[in-house]
Amino acid sequence: MRAIKKGLPVFISESAGMEASGDGPLNMQAWQEYIDWMEARKLSWITWSVSDKDETCSILNKSAKSEGKWKDEDLKESGIKVREFLKKYNTHE
Repeated sequence: MRAIKKGLPVFISESAGMEASGDGPLNMQAWQEYIDWMEARKLSWITWSVSDKDETCSILNKSAKSEGKWKDEDLKESGIKVREFLKKYNTHE
């Protein structure tokens, strides 16, 4: 909070809606609250992890190609939500 109050740029590189371990169930309500908190403070953020590991935070299914251009079926539930968040909040105000 100190950096925010001083007007320093803040980039949050690990935001998501599961346990800190990167696994466990998605908590959509807590995740939305965190996004709302970051957006209200105009903080830059991204989720982790763009991989196909067998854990909740990895947004890709094994079917996803490394070149990108992923379809919904290439994304896990968290990946679909990340895509939704990025489209919703990636505005040029």
